[in-house]
Amino acid sequence: MSVTDNEVKSRFELEENGELAFATYRRNGDVFTIPHVEAAIALRGKGAAGRLMDGLAAIARAQHYKIRPTCPYAVAWFKRHPEQNDLLA
Repeated sequence: MSVTDNEVKSRFELEENGELAFATYRRNGDVFTIPHVEAAIALRGKGAAGRLMDGLAAIARAQHYKIRPTCPYAVAWFKRHPEQNDLLA
C-alpha cells in the first residue's frame, strides 16, 4: 500500500482494502498546498489518513517539494510529527 500522486485529480491517494484516503492539493512550483484530507468511512479511526500523510511527506522529501498544510487535519499531523517540519513551506 503506497501513496500515489493522482495529477489528473490534483490529489495524493492511498487505497486500502478497496477504500480510498486522499489529500487534495494546489501546486505552485515546488510547493503543495494541502486544503483537504479525507478518508473513506470504512478507513476512519484506523490510521489511514496518517499513513497517507506519511506517504505524502515521503514523496515531498524524495522530490524536494515543500508542503503548506491548510487542512486542519494536515496542520495537526505536522504538529504531531515535528521531525517532518523541514518540509513545511
